[in-house]
Amino acid sequence: MIQAAAAAVILSLTVGLSACRAQTPYVPVERPSPGETLCGTPICGPEFLASAFLKLEAADGTGAGRIHILQIGDSHTAGDQISGQVRGRMQARFGRGGRGILPPGLPYVGYAPRQVSVTATGARYLPAPLIAGGMRVPMGLAGGQGRLEAGDHLSIILDPGVPLTTLGVCGQAGPDRGTLQIVPDIGLPQAIAFRRESAGPLCAEVALSPGDANLTLVAVDTPVVLDDVRLWGKWGLSLSNLGVVGSTLMDLEGRDAPTVEAQLRADPPDLILLAYGTNEGFDDDFDPLAYEQVLRRRIAWLRQVAPDAALMIMGAPDGLRRRQTSTGPQRWSQSCGSEAEWQTPPALALVRDVQRRVSEDLGVAFWDWYGRMGGACSADRLAGTGEPLMRGDRVHFTATGAEWIGDILADDLMTTFDGWRASRTGGN
Repeated sequence: MIQAAAAAVILSLTVGLSACRAQTPYVPVERPSPGETLCGTPICGPEFLASAFLKLEAADGTGAGRIHILQIGDSHTAGDQISGQVRGRMQARFGRGGRGILPPGLPYVGYAPRQVSVTATGARYLPAPLIAGGMRVPMGLAGGQGRLEAGDHLSIILDPGVPLTTLGVCGQAGPDRGTLQIVPDIGLPQAIAFRRESAGPLCAEVALSPGDANLTLVAVDTPVVLDDVRLWGKWGLSLSNLGVVGSTLMDLEGRDAPTVEAQLRADPPDLILLAYGTNEGFDDDFDPLAYEQVLRRRIAWLRQVAPDAALMIMGAPDGLRRRQTSTGPQRWSQSCGSEAEWQTPPALALVRDVQRRVSEDLGVAFWDWYGRMGGACSADRLAGTGEPLMRGDRVHFTATGAEWIGDILADDLMTTFDGWRASRTGGN
């Protein structure tokens, strides 16, 4: 009897303590301030963003005008955590212009883009092999294709409040291609035919009824091969993120030129963000001279196919790997961690040096990602905060860290825009 009573008291105290813990409010850890940049300003070469800033000016609080930002890169881009935060922040000021361009399906397990959810029934996503594997497969900017056999479909559901007035797709036309039917939750189905006498890329779009938020894309006959899906609003800002896990700038060079040109001309970007460099920096056989040649070629090519777009290189962020043991000579690299157990790949600094020099030489804006996140060993410090901003691998950001660095990038873009506009208007 006494034991039962004691057990009841202990149980009640345990429940009470659990309730107290459950009622303890969450207090977010104060986030670090942005670090200093190489050039001393949030964005280096802000004058090279003037054409994009003119578009931002037209959309700023006016309820009119459209601006399209396109970010191309590696896994930092593919995840849409950083780009999604930038999108949300800038759309709050410049208007929601739609979700932008998406890969045509599910590019990897766990794919969870912001503002939209995508599911596939039967449809297959075919990723392009990375150049590092020695193969080149002609595909578009998304680095993969969606293949829909008859009856296969993609379902697209937009988050509440995300506008959608136009749906576009880019894909491969030809005599053996089929028809894609677009079935909205409001209005009648519409069709885009990819059957053509000659093979090649084809981009097309359909207007949707106000209020459409759920779409189903169905292949109704012979196969349909898609290179991307495009979701646009009537006015405001859109930010498209097309990243491939593990990719480098060489992978961009391996894309099919006619397909990419069709994609860029269908909805021309006003600002292109090049966000490569991490995977190059982790390559022990990195060749800075070859990398510089590729970077210069890609910039020249982008200017040719998207002549009205401003360009900005997002410098490679800090990244670390476990210290490697070797009996032979090793190149010097920064050691990080309480026991120097983490090491900066030596090539990362070379990547940033090439990116910075080329941006100055070719008149391209540069965002010092490495500096803004805190410089040397910042990946280790950010992984060890009370609320980690970097994952344990010291390469990728946590969800909280992605929001933090995304806020910094959005603030840097908008602060630089405000300074540019003030210089034109005398501060008015």
